[in-house]
Amino acid sequence: VRGPGKAPWPVSPQEMVQEIHQVLMDREDTCHRTCFSLHLDGNVLDHFSELRSVEGLQEGSVLRVVEEPYTVREARIHVRHVRDLLKSLDPSDAFNGVDCNSLSFLSVFTDGDLGDSGKRKKGLEMDPIDCTPPEYILPGSRERPLCPLQPQNRDWKPLQCLKVLTMSGWNPPPGNRKMHGDLMYLFVITAEDRQVSITASTRGFYLNQSTAYHFNPKPASPRFLSHSLVELLNQISPAFRKNFAVLQKKRVQRHPFERIATPFQVYSWTAPQAEHAMDCVRAEDAYTSRLGYEEHIPGQTRDWNEELQTTRELPRKNLPERLLRERAIFKVHSDFTAAATRGAMAVIDGNVMAINPSEETKMQMFIWNNIFFSLGFDVRDHYKDFGGDVAAYVAPTNDLNGVRTYNAVDVEGLYTLGTVVVDYRGYRVTAQSIIPGILERDQEQSVIYGSIDFGKTVVSHPRYLELLERTSRPLKILRHRVLNDRDEEVELCSSVECKGIIGNDGRHYILDLLRTFPPDLNFLPVPGEELPEECARAGFPRAHRHKLCCLRQELVDAFVEHRYLLFMKLAALQLMQQKASQLETPSSLENGGPSSLESKSEDPPGPEAGSEEEGSSASGLAKVKELAETIAADDGTADPRSREVIRNACKAVGSISSTAFDIRFNPDIFSPGVRFPESCQDEVRDQKQLLKDAAAFLLSCQIPGLVKDCMEHAVLPMDGATLAEVMRQRGINMRYLGKVLELVLRSPARHQLDHVYKIGIGELITRSAKHIFKTYLQGVELSGLSAAISHFLNCFLSSYPNPVAHLPADELVSKKRNKRRKNRPPGAADNTAWAVVTPQELWKDICQEAKNYFDFHLECETVDQAVETYGLQKITLLREISLKTGIQVLLKEYSFDSRHKPAFTEEDVLNIFPVVKHVNPKASDAFHFFQSGQAKVQQGFLKEGCELINEALNLFNNVYGAMHVETCACLRLLARLHYIMGDYAEALSNQQKAVLMSERVMGIEHPNTIQEYMHLALYCFASSQLSTALSLLYRARYLMLLVFGEDHPEMALLDNNIGLVLHGVMEYDLSLRFLENALAVSTKYHGPKALKVALSHHLVARVYESKAEFRSALQHEKEGYTIYKTQLGEDHEKTKESSEYLKCLTQQAVALQRTMNEIYRNGSSANIPPLKFTAPSMASVLEQLNVINGILFIPLSQKDLENLKAEVARRHQLQEASRNKDRAEEPMATEPAPAGAPEDLGSQPPAAKDPSPSVQG
Repeated sequence: VRGPGKAPWPVSPQEMVQEIHQVLMDREDTCHRTCFSLHLDGNVLDHFSELRSVEGLQEGSVLRVVEEPYTVREARIHVRHVRDLLKSLDPSDAFNGVDCNSLSFLSVFTDGDLGDSGKRKKGLEMDPIDCTPPEYILPGSRERPLCPLQPQNRDWKPLQCLKVLTMSGWNPPPGNRKMHGDLMYLFVITAEDRQVSITASTRGFYLNQSTAYHFNPKPASPRFLSHSLVELLNQISPAFRKNFAVLQKKRVQRHPFERIATPFQVYSWTAPQAEHAMDCVRAEDAYTSRLGYEEHIPGQTRDWNEELQTTRELPRKNLPERLLRERAIFKVHSDFTAAATRGAMAVIDGNVMAINPSEETKMQMFIWNNIFFSLGFDVRDHYKDFGGDVAAYVAPTNDLNGVRTYNAVDVEGLYTLGTVVVDYRGYRVTAQSIIPGILERDQEQSVIYGSIDFGKTVVSHPRYLELLERTSRPLKILRHRVLNDRDEEVELCSSVECKGIIGNDGRHYILDLLRTFPPDLNFLPVPGEELPEECARAGFPRAHRHKLCCLRQELVDAFVEHRYLLFMKLAALQLMQQKASQLETPSSLENGGPSSLESKSEDPPGPEAGSEEEGSSASGLAKVKELAETIAADDGTADPRSREVIRNACKAVGSISSTAFDIRFNPDIFSPGVRFPESCQDEVRDQKQLLKDAAAFLLSCQIPGLVKDCMEHAVLPMDGATLAEVMRQRGINMRYLGKVLELVLRSPARHQLDHVYKIGIGELITRSAKHIFKTYLQGVELSGLSAAISHFLNCFLSSYPNPVAHLPADELVSKKRNKRRKNRPPGAADNTAWAVVTPQELWKDICQEAKNYFDFHLECETVDQAVETYGLQKITLLREISLKTGIQVLLKEYSFDSRHKPAFTEEDVLNIFPVVKHVNPKASDAFHFFQSGQAKVQQGFLKEGCELINEALNLFNNVYGAMHVETCACLRLLARLHYIMGDYAEALSNQQKAVLMSERVMGIEHPNTIQEYMHLALYCFASSQLSTALSLLYRARYLMLLVFGEDHPEMALLDNNIGLVLHGVMEYDLSLRFLENALAVSTKYHGPKALKVALSHHLVARVYESKAEFRSALQHEKEGYTIYKTQLGEDHEKTKESSEYLKCLTQQAVALQRTMNEIYRNGSSANIPPLKFTAPSMASVLEQLNVINGILFIPLSQKDLENLKAEVARRHQLQEASRNKDRAEEPMATEPAPAGAPEDLGSQPPAAKDPSPSVQG
């Protein structure tokens, strides 16, 4: 490609013409051009074609960049682009949460790009580096400052290129000037304070003679016409020319991941004080009806429904088609989410006219940009039987979960609405795409399937039954019959209130999917129904605020999985009994109902199975599997007795079929107002039992399982969000949080669950506070918002006993107070009720809410008591409540504990953001590649695993674009693999991307980001960038202190890392502080006898040895030795290593003692042999770092290598008999082969957060 007057540069034929446009607009030398086309031999290339499809294109063809005449649209795009270039280093968009910008601070800690600095500092950095961290990072420090969270970046003091660039007041051009080609006028004040007026014409930009009050469109001197605004400004302002060049240099040097937009907006809960600058584009956006983004799309607004549905209809037969389809679906979803969020805020801020303006505010509905908005209030008593407004508030999220699930099943021909749920300023807004034609018809006419009145009138439709039947197996939904108001049977394959509507476009839509999943009986008391004993013991059923409590999909899946295992065990048991007795009468299982079997299922399959060897029970299961398949195929080959076995097992586990295992739920059971026909009574009874079993399964298996995983550190939640995620993965709803905490309290190893308990209590308090805050905010009018929020935060977190709220009327006094104001916020009663809340009342309400909602008794009446009793941190509580409610506070140190003044003033509340819930479309193929890559790595095939994961990364990029959570996990794993295979540079570059992406997509202090920082530090250390490694570790430690505090099992790993690096740079005293803290934390969380603790003792001993304090060293190493001996036995290599080291320490101690005695005897004339003090070698420190981070390289003996080669070759032949054989002979790796050694499992970090921390050989 050759630009005007520029050297040509190469492009590949795979690229789209459009992509080359983007690249040209981003390159430093051509970034100021936007309005051009590409020509090949004088022919214009089509914007949307691929290069290789262009005729006459060959190797060495030159594409010319040709400037095109401007139109109003192109001129606007050009001005926007120039503005973006001017603001490219300015973080204000990220702080304000606009245009999918978000923050990243990695470059502050690595001083620019890691790759380059690595080349500069090739020599081992032994020049003194300052390793002392700030006081607040050291172990035991009590202060938790907030300012270091967002360190000031050097590039942010922006170079001022211009003072003002705005649209002129003379727009639009009058008719006679339009006919001279004037498109619009700009007004500019240069850095030298020169005021100029610029005309944008079809041929380019030039100065005109207008002033602020006098219009004169004639060209001014210098008479310079430029196709690019930047070139014109270069001519008239030397400061602009100089600074713009520097700015672009800096912009291009930044890592692309710091600049690319994220797919969904991430909001920051803190921001520094910013000057508000004039910004033409923002101003224009606010006032022009820039509804969607019409620069991209002709015809103004986008038809969201059409876009969402047509992308679903794209073909998906092969991989390229599927990628294209998934890419389109993802793109439309993220655009729709952005538009819906914008619209919802506009609705609540009162900027959108309602479609039913005469009704009261609660009932109003809105349409904006082809999106339909409704508020989460119970309109027309629709949810009267379900809990009124409370039910109307949760229905949208339940509905969203339903949409998510049906989208994931992805049945052709069945359509759902685009749905986004936005919580903003205390209101819940549902945004939906609009079914074509729905607004012209009455709902009664359009619904041809389901019920609009919760089951009184029900209709069905054969096409819908056929479509929904295809979803019933994956979603475990039972096809069932219900009675309508005329006592006729109607067949459904969903819950009754799921409605089917055929749009004017002929598509079959389903909506109101709020009861896709079966009800949760623990929270739905039904008169006359008894729950199983496990539930009754835990105090269930409890009446909840609404009757829409459902089980989560994860729970349904786990329950079915559990039942399947039970089914296999029962059938195997019966087959064995048959074999054993050889009698004609198969032992009947019918006497025990499912609940008595539940208890059996926990034990092994009973005494009979145990009487034969273990092997036979495994083969028994295999036989059952075979048998079940034969019977399901129903070809009459199975004998009646086997059929009987399967039938009994099916009956026992509640399967709906008697010939195969198949569990499905009827979502309408226990639904108020739904009646079932007489003929289905048996089925209904079984379904009721199944629901009770599922409710019991949640309490008896899932919650104890979660607590057990936390105790074994298989999962390590670090904040409220990660705890919620861990609960949801196991299908436990947040309303069970109180039960989880009770179980933690009763657990025998209570202190090993301290961190979970603290996070749980913090989550319980902030969620209760969020519930109160929601209704509190609804009574506040816009002018009092910051005062109200700061008052609430004072009551919630400040030790100041009686904060007083500032009423907004203080600032300005209006002459006529109009009593009847039209636009009151929806549902607002008294606009100053919020001002009289006191801290005592608020905390009383919080405890009450915790009791009512979570059934948990909090023992605190003030925030200080809560902090004292439960060991919480106020800064952590502030972070949690801000993230949950969308508050943004000023970045400064808050004096929470001052009793003389409140912690927050109204100036400290900067903004309130929406909290958005939406569907996350998945890249299915990429995910399969990623999973198979992980599996390969687990088996020890690193090369193949690496190839698969690279492939997955390409596919993820194809579907999601460059930024996404899943891409981040992919990069992390790749970095780890490269590190294990010894390619440190590649590991560094991948991990650097993973850190940047995690900061941008998940948040700068998300627990995942903390993890990524730790991995990056390890790879920096391995690449001998010691000071960088340390500053990254200190950053991780600061973030963990802010997010949780010091007392967390993960802190032990972090402190071991820091201590080892400090040991490596010979900062022994500092190193000891961190290592001894790690030892204390490990001992607490893993118990004093754990292998992790032994390793910790050994690390401490090594530092004491380096300090020549042998007595302390011996003491620690002995502790470690004792643990190894009791845990692993005398002959284990770890125990031997430890005893060798003890000998070595003893010899050194004796040598030292001898020398001392010599000195005492002979005074100064003593002849002293020089003592050997060893400074640790980098290699030995790195080896220990690898061990504690669970990366193990095991040197293999020659014999092992031979065996390994044979094994690898054998597997290869099995896998690819077709491929050439020479590749199969290749050994896995001839250098020491990396593998996870089973004996070192004790010292490995838990495996849950990182998909494959250890590489199993």
